[in-house]
Amino acid sequence: MSLYGLARAVLKPTTSLLYAAQVSGVENVPASGGLVVAANHRSYLDPPLLGTWFPRTVHFMAKRELFSIPVLGYLISRVHAFPVDREHADLRAFRQALRILKDGGVVGIFPEGTRNLAGDAQARGGAVLLAVTAHCPVVPVALVGTRNAARRLRASHVEVRIGTPMQFQGSGRKPTKIELEQWTAEVSAAIDTLLER
Repeated sequence: MSLYGLARAVLKPTTSLLYAAQVSGVENVPASGGLVVAANHRSYLDPPLLGTWFPRTVHFMAKRELFSIPVLGYLISRVHAFPVDREHADLRAFRQALRILKDGGVVGIFPEGTRNLAGDAQARGGAVLLAVTAHCPVVPVALVGTRNAARRLRASHVEVRIGTPMQFQGSGRKPTKIELEQWTAEVSAAIDTLLER
């Protein structure tokens, strides 16, 4: 069993017990093919929770600083995370994500770029640009209750709400800045709708 599979096997019953974790919308996830998963980010609990309850293996883009932390850097690389420079256009990370998608894998991105504690950070266009370039859908996901759950174990309840895949079609050329902004806003709105459900 891979480390990813082992972590999932351990975390699923653990998060069920501690946080009454549950998932909905699994039927929305295509069984195969490249897929970009875009989720909100309020807590350190978000990546392991999403990786545990999303029905397919997720390769997370993670800030490169994490990979320099002893032990943690090794572990997250073993569960399919790969580094990205959030301050600059990271072509290496973009190409790695494209390779994963072209091979039929799933790339997980938090469009806000970092933990968004107040819930009002502006989403960036990387998830949509990646999906358009790879000609694959974006699946919006709302992670509910994770901010409070990370601070206290009791009376916590978390949910992974998976939305309907969203396909964005360019006109055979590189999408414009306006198109990326519009499509990113649509993904953010889909996540917000899931959060409010």
